Amino acid sequence: MILDKLKTDTNKSDQDLIKFSSILATKTNEGFVVLERNDKLPYAILIKNQKKVNHIYNLLIFCFTLGLWIIPWIYISQVSSKAKKILIAIDENGIPFEEKCF
Repeated sequence: MILDKLKTDTNKSDQDLIKFSSILATKTNEGFVVLERNDKLPYAILIKNQKKVNHIYNLLIFCFTLGLWIIPWIYISQVSSKAKKILIAIDENGIPFEEKCF
């Protein structure tokens, strides 16, 4: 009885670790780099470096579109080009979650 429960717990933790590793593999394929990882808890902190914005190119597009490009240009420079840091973990119920780190 106790041995069966121990096997079930071990299988569940192995499945959680496999799930965690697959999420990490997906994120690293998206360009994130693992900053810190702990397989016992399991959690990982990932970082995606800042993108460089080509402002001269955006200025040319801005001029050709008669100023309509200002909204995407602001979004590109202020939001999407920033470095991103996220925490990926699996809670005690085996459910993976992702949160932004500040």
